Amino acid sequence: MNEILDWILDTVQSVDPVLRTLLAGLGIMLETSVLIGLVVPGDTIVIVASTAVDGPVEYFALAITVVVGALVGESIGFALGRWFGPHIQRSRLGHRIGAHNWRRAQRYLERRGGPAVFISRFLPVLHSLVPLTVGMSTMSYRRFLAWTAPACVIWAFAYVSVGSAAAGGYRELSEDLHWAGYLFVAVIAVFLVAVWGVKKLLLRSEARHMEPAESIAPVGADGVVRVVDVVRVEDDGTPNAGEGERGGGPDAAASDPPQQDARP
Repeated sequence: MNEILDWILDTVQSVDPVLRTLLAGLGIMLETSVLIGLVVPGDTIVIVASTAVDGPVEYFALAITVVVGALVGESIGFALGRWFGPHIQRSRLGHRIGAHNWRRAQRYLERRGGPAVFISRFLPVLHSLVPLTVGMSTMSYRRFLAWTAPACVIWAFAYVSVGSAAAGGYRELSEDLHWAGYLFVAVIAVFLVAVWGVKKLLLRSEARHMEPAESIAPVGADGVVRVVDVVRVEDDGTPNAGEGERGGGPDAAASDPPQQDARP
């Protein structure tokens, strides 16, 4: 295991540090750009590049480059949304993303505003759609940047720190421990699982802000839910009457008082 890992780390480290850093910045820029982030594994590129970090200068250079790359990528998404958003949404690629995902991003931004920009950086799919959606909204670029910049900083330093620390610890232990390679893999695996878990928790807690609104039956003063016509608003904005709609469901007849016999 150590021999294979040594070969991988030496290969990465043999790349010129400047070129390696620029490639990481380019990778994260593509990852955060509109729709490209659904294909380009920017987090993997950053972790691989961080394993070759040698000293604090390379560490901060890589982290800052990744932050700048992420901000450039999200700014490109914002600009494309501002100028070409509806055209991209109606394009073949936009249809492949799915109308459901577009509507989720729009609802999330409408209901959460700035926090949606910050949190979406850590959510799958939405981290690529939200910058474009913000561009199509009335939110200013200055406000968008103020919310997305802290998220990019947290993301970049987390990945660069874990990758460089894991690789540095492995190099110190590899000469004495033949299973040091497994320890390195375990550290990276635990980090990725933790990231996955955090994303799942965030997605679960924020899901209510992404789903269509539904009118709720009112509760009377006595605490009893009244039987009313509940109308669900579909994603396309058209109302969909429920089964309890008057004249159309089993509750309709029950809600009308029985007719009294008119004969004396």
